[in-house]
Amino acid sequence: MSSQIVWMIAGMAIVTYIPRLLPFVLFKGKELPVFVQGILKNVPYATLGALIFPGILFINEDIWFGLLGAAASFTAAFLGANVIIVVLGSIAVLSVYSFLF
Repeated sequence: MSSQIVWMIAGMAIVTYIPRLLPFVLFKGKELPVFVQGILKNVPYATLGALIFPGILFINEDIWFGLLGAAASFTAAFLGANVIIVVLGSIAVLSVYSFLF
């Protein structure tokens, strides 16, 4: 592997590490307002929705497959499940659906 590629990988690692490090450094010992904490708790669900929704609309084979997965994920998210539980629940529902039909 050439040294140029190694330096490029090291540069990308530093660039992605800085945004993760800055909140720890800047907000150490400080507590965010409750309103901001509430917004930050909903960011994973908003991101998940932004990633899943286009896939629901543009599925080619079976539209019910997309709608069923969306219903399962929206239901789990509405009930307050963790993001991992939402994803795994949707996968489980769609696995059962694909096995049955």
